[in-house]
Amino acid sequence: MQLIIAEKPSVGAAIAAALGATGRKSGYIEGKGIIISWCIGHLVGLADAGSYDERFKKWRYDDLPILPDEWNYALSPGKEEQFAVLKSLMERPDISEVVNACDAGREGELIFRLVYETAGCTKPISRLWISSMEDTAIREGFQRLKPGAEYEALYQSALCRSKADWLIGINATRLFSVLYHKTLNVGRVQTPTLAMLVERDRKISSFIKEKYHLVRLELEGMEATSERVPDISEAERMKTACHERQAVCVSLNKEKKTVKPPKLFDLTTLQREANRTYGFTAKQTLDYAQSLYERKVITYPRTDSRYLTSDMADTAADILKLAAGLPPFDGAPAFSPDVAALLSDKDVSDHHAIIPTMEAMKTDLAARPVGERSLFFLICCKLLCAAGSPHVFEAITAVFECGGHNFTAKGKTVLAEGWKVFERLFRASLKEKPEDDSESESDLPELVQGRIYERPAASVTEHYTAPPKPYTEDTLLSTMEHAGKDDIPEDAERKGLGTPATRAAIIEKLVSSGFAERKGKSLAPTKDGINLITVLPEVLTSPLLTADWEQRLSKIAKGATDPSAFMEDIQKMATELVAAYSHISEDGQKLFAPQKEPVGACPRCGEQVYEGKKNFYCGNRSCGFVLWKNDHFWLSRKKELTKKMAADLLKKGRTKVKGMYSEKKGSAYDATVLLDDTGGKYVNFKLEFEKKREQAR
Repeated sequence: MQLIIAEKPSVGAAIAAALGATGRKSGYIEGKGIIISWCIGHLVGLADAGSYDERFKKWRYDDLPILPDEWNYALSPGKEEQFAVLKSLMERPDISEVVNACDAGREGELIFRLVYETAGCTKPISRLWISSMEDTAIREGFQRLKPGAEYEALYQSALCRSKADWLIGINATRLFSVLYHKTLNVGRVQTPTLAMLVERDRKISSFIKEKYHLVRLELEGMEATSERVPDISEAERMKTACHERQAVCVSLNKEKKTVKPPKLFDLTTLQREANRTYGFTAKQTLDYAQSLYERKVITYPRTDSRYLTSDMADTAADILKLAAGLPPFDGAPAFSPDVAALLSDKDVSDHHAIIPTMEAMKTDLAARPVGERSLFFLICCKLLCAAGSPHVFEAITAVFECGGHNFTAKGKTVLAEGWKVFERLFRASLKEKPEDDSESESDLPELVQGRIYERPAASVTEHYTAPPKPYTEDTLLSTMEHAGKDDIPEDAERKGLGTPATRAAIIEKLVSSGFAERKGKSLAPTKDGINLITVLPEVLTSPLLTADWEQRLSKIAKGATDPSAFMEDIQKMATELVAAYSHISEDGQKLFAPQKEPVGACPRCGEQVYEGKKNFYCGNRSCGFVLWKNDHFWLSRKKELTKKMAADLLKKGRTKVKGMYSEKKGSAYDATVLLDDTGGKYVNFKLEFEKKREQAR
C-alpha cells in the first residue's frame, strides 16, 4: 500500500479526491488501496542553538561562533500531533512505499525528507512532481512517479542551504546583537534587501534638486516644448522671441514600432502588478493566490516560470476560450490566440506559469472575497494578453522652428491594438485606476513637414529635477528578483534574493522588526535599519553572498560538488566574522539607544529637557536644571508632577493643576502653579494666589 505525503492538508485533500480516496480519518484519508496524509509546511527543522548546550540559551560573545558537529532537529511547535500521525503511518506493516507529494522543488524536498528521516523510516520513496492541482494533472503525475533516489542530490542542496542560513543567521545575529545591546536580525536575504532600501533612501536624502524651465508653444491642437533651460532670463528671452511669431515644422519623423505580448505571470510579476493595480502587498497577493489555488481556480502560485510546457497546448487553448468569455474581456473582438507563444519547455523547471484552470468555470467567483476575485481577473487578463497579437503603433516626432529656437512634439498613432485591447478593457473595468494608468504620448493631429503655424502662443513653465522614487513593493520585488543576476548561473534553482514564495515574508519581517516602514505605497528604512546597514560588513549586505551560494548549491543539486566542502567554507566564514568584530566604540554602542522624546527647553541653558524615572532633567549635564516628580511641594499637596504639567511649566512658565490638597483647610482646590527659577540649586514653585514662595526640596 502507498502512503502519500503532501505538503499541506488542502493539497492532500485534492490528491485524495483525484484518486478516489474518501475515508477521512484523524490526520489522513484512506481508500482505494492508498493512504494520503500531509505535513503542515515545515514539520521538522533545525533545532535552536540552545539544544546543543545550556549556555547557548543566553547570548554571549564568548560562546561564538556556534558550530554544531552533529546537527539537531526539532519538531515545529504546535505540529507535534501531525508528525505523530505520519510516523505511525510510516510504521504500519501494510505500507510498502512512501510517495513524496510535497511541492516540486528544493524546499518541498527538504520538508518531506526531514520528516521521513526524523521518523526513522527506511521504506522505498517515490516522487510526485506536478504543477497543477487539477484532477487530470494529479492522475497523470501518479502514472509517471520517479524513484526518490533521483532527488538525493536536490535534498543535499536543500539541506546545505538550510544549515548555511542557520550558521550565518545565528552567529551574525547574536554577534551584532550582543555588541550593540539590541536584537539585530541578520539574514542572507533580509539584510541585502534592507541595504537596497537604505541605499535608495541615501540617494533621495542627498539629492539636490535643480530648477529648470520649459518654453511651450501652442500649435493648433498640440503643444511643442523646448529643451530644458536652466536660466529663467534665457527662457523669457526665448518666449519673447517666439510669442505670436511664425513657427514651421522643419522635421517630421515617423517610426513603426511593435510591442510584443507580455509573458505570463510568475509569482513575483503577479505580486508586482497586483501592487501597482490594486495596492496589494506582496503577502496579500500570495495569500489570495494560495487560496485560489487550493480551490483549484488557478495553478500553483509559488513559481518562477513565465511559460507553460508543450504538453499543455490543448489545455491552454481551452482555458483561453473560457477567459475570453468572461466580462469584461467578452467585449473584445474575436481573436485567434497564439498558444505557441505561451510554450517553452526549457523555461519551466519546477512549476509552469500561473494561469486559470478549467475548474474556474464551475466556481461561483462572485462568492469569493473581493481580493481573490480581483486577482483572478488580473491573471485572466495576463493570459489573454500573452496569447494576443502584437501591439503596433507609429511613433511620431515633430520638430518646429520658431524665433531661431527648436521645439519638439511627440505622439503616436495606433495601427493595430493587438493584445492591448484586453488590457484596455480590464483597466476600464477597475473602479480605481492605477497611478500609472496613462499614456505618456498622446495622439497628434495630421502633420506635414514644412507647414507654417501663424502666431503661436508661447509660455514658460518652471520645473525641478526629481530625486529617485522611494521603493514600492512592486519595484523592490523587481530589484530583489534581479539582484546579483549576472553572478548566478542560468540553471541555478534560485535567482536573485529570496524565492518567489519567500520575498513577501522578507518584506513583512523587515517591517515587523522595525527596520523598515510603510509610508503609503512606499517602503523606507527606519533609523535602526539605516544604522544596521552602516555597522554590518559588506559581505552580509551584498547580494553577492547569495549569488555565490546559489552557484555552489546548483552544482550540489546536480551531484557535481561535495556538500561537505561547501559547509566547511560556511563554518570558516562564521568564524572569521566573529573574530573580526570583537568590540565596538562607545559611540557605536549609542547607535541603537532608544530615542528619548524631549519634554521642552531648559529655561537656564536652552538645551532639551527629558523625562527620567523620578524627575525631568536637562540634557546638558553641566547645567543642573531638574524638576523632581516627588518633591515636597507636590507631595505636601498630594500630587505628582506629570509630563504634561512639566511641559507647560517649561513652555509657559505655569500649569493648571486640579485637586491640590490643603492640609490647613483639609480639602482639595484648583490652582495655577508658576515656575520661579532663580538659578540656584533648587527650582522654586509658587501658587499664583499665594504671596509666600515655597521652595522645592
